[in-house]
Amino acid sequence: MAIDPLPPLREVIATHGLSARKSLGQNFLLDLNLTAKIARTAGDLRDCDVLEIGPGPGGLTRGLLAEGARHVLAIEKDARCIPALEEIGAAYPGRLTILEGDALDIDPLAYLTPPIRIAANLPYNVGTELLVRWLTPPDWPPFWQSLTLMFQREVAERIVAQPGSKTYGRLAILAQWRCDAQIALSLPPQAFTPPPKVSSAVVHLSALPEPRFPADPKVLERVVAMAFNQRRKMLRAALKGLGPDIEDKLRAAGIDPTARAETVSLEAFCALSRILER
Repeated sequence: MAIDPLPPLREVIATHGLSARKSLGQNFLLDLNLTAKIARTAGDLRDCDVLEIGPGPGGLTRGLLAEGARHVLAIEKDARCIPALEEIGAAYPGRLTILEGDALDIDPLAYLTPPIRIAANLPYNVGTELLVRWLTPPDWPPFWQSLTLMFQREVAERIVAQPGSKTYGRLAILAQWRCDAQIALSLPPQAFTPPPKVSSAVVHLSALPEPRFPADPKVLERVVAMAFNQRRKMLRAALKGLGPDIEDKLRAAGIDPTARAETVSLEAFCALSRILER
């Protein structure tokens, strides 16, 4: 079923010579019904501006617009994709703004009006860095209401991981401290052109009005980074750089000094951060 009057994506790619480039982390999702499903995962978009990173030939862009997004800001590094995106803009007058450049260097807020959601099939090579930036702004709540993002399955599992699992770590703490996070959709390699070597998943994160437990963000980030950088060590060893009395502080936070980072809950890490801050 066609979602709009524009040509199929395979035809768009052939017309504009858009072979995916490994150097840009490109894997194109060509099933427009699937991209519309991802857009629906982002929620009701009719009164929202949407930030999209790495739209490529515009499959998800078309899904977002067809699902009623008020306005889409698409940031694309690959100049070859711009003409294809401009064709989408012509089909949805006044609702698509295209910026050519690196999303890591562009401040999107000058082009967006709240409420704002972020939806993207993120390039694999910058996905985690962008997520960490969005989760660690100077002020909370952030400029966005929700994130609906495609990752490698392994990264998606790290975002939603619980204590005691091998995938539980810094990314889970950062995401779950300030968001509700869930895997909304799984996709096999065959869904993409070219097929990547790994499966993918769409993660939906909704920003909480305030963090789940009180803690200073910089202190919490430092504690979590130190704890998981040496995750095989007991915490009394991994965190000894935080002071000679770290064992006492761990006990005061309800944490066994001989425990390892992957067994400690988000709430306990926040309690330790508050004690260290004092």
